[in-house]
Amino acid sequence: MAEPKPEEISHPPMDQLQGLEYCIDSNPSWGEAIALGFQHYILALGTAVMIPSFLVPLMGGTDDDKVRVVQTLLFVEGINTLLQTLFGTRLPTVIGGSYAFMVPIISIIHDTTLLSIEDNHMRFLYTMRAVQGALIVASSIQIILGYSQMWAICTRFFSPLGMIPVIAVVGFGLFDKGFPVVGRCVEIGIPMLILFIAFSQYLKNFHTKQLPILERFALIISITVIWAYAHLLTASGAYKHRPELTQLNCRTDKANLISSAPWIKIPYPLQWGAPTFDAGHAFGMMAAVVVSLIESTGSYKAAARLASATPPPAHILSRGIGWQGIGILLDGLFGTLTGSTVSVENVGLLGSTRVGSRRVIQISAGFMIFFSVLGKFGALFASIPFTIFAAVYCVLFGIVASVGLSFMQFTNMNSVRNLFIIGVAMFLGLSVPEYYREYTAKALHGPAHTRAVWFNDFLNTIFFSSPTVALIVAVLLDNTLDYKDSARDRGMPWWANFRTFKGDSRSEEFYSLPFNLNRFFPPS
Repeated sequence: MAEPKPEEISHPPMDQLQGLEYCIDSNPSWGEAIALGFQHYILALGTAVMIPSFLVPLMGGTDDDKVRVVQTLLFVEGINTLLQTLFGTRLPTVIGGSYAFMVPIISIIHDTTLLSIEDNHMRFLYTMRAVQGALIVASSIQIILGYSQMWAICTRFFSPLGMIPVIAVVGFGLFDKGFPVVGRCVEIGIPMLILFIAFSQYLKNFHTKQLPILERFALIISITVIWAYAHLLTASGAYKHRPELTQLNCRTDKANLISSAPWIKIPYPLQWGAPTFDAGHAFGMMAAVVVSLIESTGSYKAAARLASATPPPAHILSRGIGWQGIGILLDGLFGTLTGSTVSVENVGLLGSTRVGSRRVIQISAGFMIFFSVLGKFGALFASIPFTIFAAVYCVLFGIVASVGLSFMQFTNMNSVRNLFIIGVAMFLGLSVPEYYREYTAKALHGPAHTRAVWFNDFLNTIFFSSPTVALIVAVLLDNTLDYKDSARDRGMPWWANFRTFKGDSRSEEFYSLPFNLNRFFPPS
């Protein structure tokens, strides 16, 4: 038997991911693009409903208040997504609500001054205004780091090796939003998981008029089937005598969104009143903004790969962070109750559908704005049980995590140094936040618990974030352990081509501003 040739036992590194039907600047037909855009909109609903549903009752808000916050969040998500795809990184990324802001927001909710307000509606309004003020002030961090190009300078310390654990943990770090939530209602969660995998992978070669309809629209088809199944279980009284928590996760009529939603409502700035400003609240919120910045950086790199684009140059990343700061400023002005970040689940959907088209994401932004104004119709889709979304997250978060692992091809994985850095950074990135979660669940406060509340919020927010911990560990180790003699092992020769806009001719194709705006804002 002949000896295998080297090319038969190894796969050369590839700058762009192969096998995608449509890349960042190629577009499916308008009908297909609209359907795909609606699919991204449906997926974005999960987080947009989950965050207000948890926070608004803590603030003393009613179902009417919750619906209004959901509408506002979706409306601003649509605006921020359009701004990011047009003028930011120009990557096909949905800009959605972020769980990173939960720690400082919950801290504001439990502020003794606000808790002393007896009237629930007034407490809701004053708490909302306090959150708005903190978001407005904290947004300056990303605006300054982005537009001053300081974040571009920081990214020069990142190597492909350092980015492996960060991007991977962007997906892996959200494991608690996956199967633990599916387990709350296995009768709809498990069928949804199985159906989505079957349609998107095992039946992906089923074509209708040369269109892989089951692979391309696996999300919307499986959600429709399982949603109808869940409604049938609800209507038949299957959950009539079940515990309240089970009913909340399984029933399709527990969200109270449709009855509370107005037919038409246009969100507008300062709709909750004038924001209030407190230095302690703002400082805690700044930590969440830093976390959002780091998580988004990993998500942008994953999105670039899943859109078959080259890695975004440092200048482009910094420009995107600047526009994300503008997005958080809009969150504060409109009152979305949380800040913005790149939606990890929507990045994963790019890989599942094999469509990385920018136009599809811009259409999804149009759906967000349209259905947030037409409240009843938007509330209908928003009433989908969160367990259904959690089942999809099990797949989509995993896709994003695997994109991070794919960066290993540019590094020397036969180096003990590299194995040490990746292993330690990924393990601590998952283990440290888990410690913080367990500690908080038992003690009802984070490990950082001093008299300075702003200091507690800052530390607890930073170490609650898996990508942030992974970045701190990976970049610190990568730039201090034998870094001068390990440039090739770290993948720096490959990375060098993409660190500047003009380093690769494809950058202009993927990342140039529209309307010939590069004449006024020339890339560095």
